[in-house]
Amino acid sequence: MTIETEHAHIERTEGVVGGRPRIAGRRITVADIAVLHERLGHGADEICSEYDLMLAEVYAALSYYHDHRDEIDTQMRESEAFAAMIRTQTPSKLPSLAHGRAG
Repeated sequence: MTIETEHAHIERTEGVVGGRPRIAGRRITVADIAVLHERLGHGADEICSEYDLMLAEVYAALSYYHDHRDEIDTQMRESEAFAAMIRTQTPSKLPSLAHGRAG
C-alpha cells in the first residue's frame, strides 16, 4: 500500500525500501538524496544528472528531509549501526584475496 506524503514527489510504500520515504516510483530514498547533498556536497543538478531525476524531485526530497530531519537522521544512524554490526560478524575475504590466497 502506497502512502502519499504532504510533499509532492515523495511517497512511502510498505515493503519498498523498508517503508522509508522515497522519490515516487523509484527506490531512491529521501535519506539517499540527503546524504548526497548534505554530507557529500553534491548539487541538486548533479544529483538529477547522476540518478535521472527531475529537479523538483530532488528539491521535494530535500524539503521532506528538512521537515523530518530527526526521524530520517535516526533511521540513517540505525542503518549505519546495523551495517557496522554486520561487518564485525562477517569477516572480509579481501585480505586473503589480496595475498593470493582465496578463502
